[in-house]
Amino acid sequence: MLSGFDDRRSRNGRPSKAQTPLNSLSLRIAQPFTAPAIVLIIAAAAAALVPAHAVAAMQLVPAVVLPVGIGLSLWFNRGRAFLAMVSLFAAYAGYMLAANYGADAFSLHAVASGIAIFVPLNVALILALPERGVFHFRSYRWLLLLVVECLLVAWVASAGQTPLSGTAWITVLDHWLLRPDPTPLIGQVLFAAGIALAIGRVYEQLSPVEIGLGSALLAFFVACIWNSAPGGFSIFLTAGALILLLSVLQESHRMAFRDELTGLPGRRLLEEQLLGLGPQFTIAMLDIDHFKKFNDTFGHDVGDQVLRMVGARLAEIGSGGRAFRYGGEEFSVLFPDKSLEQVVPCLESLRTGIENYGLVPRNRERRQSARDEEDRRRTVQHGLVQPAHGALAKEANIESVAVTVSIGVAERNRRLHTPAMVLRAADDALYRAKDAGRNRLSR
Repeated sequence: MLSGFDDRRSRNGRPSKAQTPLNSLSLRIAQPFTAPAIVLIIAAAAAALVPAHAVAAMQLVPAVVLPVGIGLSLWFNRGRAFLAMVSLFAAYAGYMLAANYGADAFSLHAVASGIAIFVPLNVALILALPERGVFHFRSYRWLLLLVVECLLVAWVASAGQTPLSGTAWITVLDHWLLRPDPTPLIGQVLFAAGIALAIGRVYEQLSPVEIGLGSALLAFFVACIWNSAPGGFSIFLTAGALILLLSVLQESHRMAFRDELTGLPGRRLLEEQLLGLGPQFTIAMLDIDHFKKFNDTFGHDVGDQVLRMVGARLAEIGSGGRAFRYGGEEFSVLFPDKSLEQVVPCLESLRTGIENYGLVPRNRERRQSARDEEDRRRTVQHGLVQPAHGALAKEANIESVAVTVSIGVAERNRRLHTPAMVLRAADDALYRAKDAGRNRLSR
């Protein structure tokens, strides 16, 4: 059966977090964090246990992982991950070059301060901006910023070695705000701001790239404060690069197999799932009744709202079913190892739940809210009614619209012995449900 949540409160068509079953919600929230957590745990174990003779080899790992990550970001046109990777690669290259001057050299201290300031600054800026791809026409500004940062760090690191750099930077870098001990205070503030911004973005959108950027920044922070340990900097820098690389792959997989509007898996994943079914399964096809009229009457925004509401209902379907957006206003539900008789009650509960939903179109609600607010101002100015009455009037005046669905269902049997045949039979049953008057289930 469908998990219960307050239909009247979910105006946007999506169940709120508090309304979603705890186990299902916890699993969905925890899943995107699994890969970053595993990478960070492995990195911590490696940094604590790596033998001295393996340090040199560990220092070369980022030189392999970072270019691979940059290449994949280019391939999948993930602009923010690409810029973060390039920033990490510049930090790695600068740190390795400065390390050749010795652990106590001013050059290494200058580079350590520079990368601890500029990398979190770059990631914070990346998190604050939307994804526009690698080849956005203003991308050159980002690359110019990275070049300027690299030149500035190189200029400071060469203090006392060339007449151009002079020696003033040695005194400046000894200031308490910039002293790398092990990271400058300014860098710590920027790290905290970047991670806080990442948490905010993840709360808004549970996206693999948002999680990857925040986790990679956390890994780089550990790299900066653990740089005195043998191979510590390289290990955690590698961890940050791996987290970003995995986030790009997860994001690309999500874009390829998941429908952005409803959050349900798409038709491509359904076709893959059909290939692995056992000897018993049932498939249901579902179509929103009179969907074109919703778009013509209320506009495409309300049509999208209807699709999201139906998708949210389908995401919570029981009996072991898994829903997919088949295309347009049509959905599929796959029930592995279930007979038709086992899933019909669940599908009927789904149909009646959608019928009784009472969807309030957002554009109508906004117009009504604006009218109520104007009425409230006028009446309060004249002292005629109390402001609370406007809210009550709003609830009474907003009209809801009925959404119904038609469902066709079929199971595997001797006559329908392949997934394609069962899917076609379910589609035929769907058309019989529509021909019979809609808002019903047909077998």
